[in-house]
Amino acid sequence: MRDDGLDRAIDAAGGVARLARKIGISQPSVSNWSKVPAQRVMAVEAATGVSRNELRPDLYTEASVSKRPIDPVDAARAQEYALLAMLLSAAPPRKLLDQLAELTGDATPLGRAHAALAEAAAGASVARVEREYFDLFIGLGRGELLPYASYYLTGFLNERPLSRLRADLAALGIERVANGSEPEDHAAILCEIMVGLAGGRFAATCDAQRAFFEKHVAPWMGRLFADIESAESATFYCAVGALGRAFIEIETEAFTFAN
Repeated sequence: MRDDGLDRAIDAAGGVARLARKIGISQPSVSNWSKVPAQRVMAVEAATGVSRNELRPDLYTEASVSKRPIDPVDAARAQEYALLAMLLSAAPPRKLLDQLAELTGDATPLGRAHAALAEAAAGASVARVEREYFDLFIGLGRGELLPYASYYLTGFLNERPLSRLRADLAALGIERVANGSEPEDHAAILCEIMVGLAGGRFAATCDAQRAFFEKHVAPWMGRLFADIESAESATFYCAVGALGRAFIEIETEAFTFAN
């Protein structure tokens, strides 16, 4: 039996088949859900406009977040990771494109990347961005890019980086959801995990957060964003790649200084 959040998402998308198509997975996978899997929340939110609080109130409520005060810098970091998770999970719908078009920037590298993303969103059509996302990450057989840690680090999918990630997630008490079809080393899922770490939803020390980033994000995700930035299929996503590259560079520098 489907929960209310999943029902709202299906209604907003126009049915199970359309929801599956919007987030780039098979219709049977969505049909088997009783609730939106944790690693798909960002994609479904981006595709339907149904908020994460409605989709998974068990994960996105005050009761599910640690009670430690969240530093404003960590809150801002969580927001950046959340944005990247949504854009890597699925093509943005009209509502999200309109929100992105309102971003403002400043003279910092991240500020300039925000301004460029706003400009790209303002000139983008939903259909064109959906096609771009398909060509980049799904494709007929495979997309232009494979956004997985295992592939970037070994040249193959489902290799040792994924098994090491699963072991570290288990140590942090982060469980793989039932019916989850995407490997956990997908860039969107790793960004979503960093949302939970930076925002306090997952209980972890600062040292544990730094170790996770340095082991599972820093070695490859900057290269992925650079590849997105220069990809043949990228127009709107060129700005996404630039934003992700700039943000990962800032994160890497910050964690280095924290050592």
